[in-house]
Amino acid sequence: MHVVMLAYPRMTQLDLTGPFEVFARFKELSLHLAWKSSDPVIDGSGLRLVPTTIFADCPQADILFVPGGPGQIDLMADSEVLTFLQGQAENATYVTSVCTGSLVLAAAGLLTGYRATCHWLSLSQLAYFGAEPVAERVVVDRNRVTGAGVTSGIDFALTLAASLFGEDRAQRVQLSMEYDPEPPFSGGSPSSSDPAIVAAVREGSAAFQRQREKMARAAAAALGT
Repeated sequence: MHVVMLAYPRMTQLDLTGPFEVFARFKELSLHLAWKSSDPVIDGSGLRLVPTTIFADCPQADILFVPGGPGQIDLMADSEVLTFLQGQAENATYVTSVCTGSLVLAAAGLLTGYRATCHWLSLSQLAYFGAEPVAERVVVDRNRVTGAGVTSGIDFALTLAASLFGEDRAQRVQLSMEYDPEPPFSGGSPSSSDPAIVAAVREGSAAFQRQREKMARAAAAALGT
């Protein structure tokens, strides 16, 4: 099975590398990092990743995956990227994302009429595209599987792996990765965090969120939703 994972400038690498680590442990899966060129892409924090295939040479995805990150804003108006995703999704068994990657899928018209999730700061924007925003860590609606913010990528990938290969094998991979989170602080979601911390995070990201909101509205208008 071919897993085609979009790798683009200013993505959040953990959105991609968390699921990559899970998927790489199943020999049935062949992983492809796809972008317009084979030049390294630099994530939002400066990490360089090298695509393994360009769009023109990319195999048909059985699993199509889009990570999120700051660069997602530009992708929502990038016709080359949206056309690539639409073409791959047409025959993919699963169409998937983590974090704001779901907004890119939505801009391509691939989440209209589906339940989906996203990073909590941008979750409501899915509604612009005719999707139903769901505040859950992993959301499965038919063949659409979406994960919430950043760290949910491992949960997303284990959930999908269990559907593909059974819970026993997925649990073995979870154990082999020693995925047994014990965060040093309570919170980590807006519902479980101190309201003052939630407010501070909202304030700190307000300017960027306004940019994302503006692009989401424009992309939804272009899509006709």
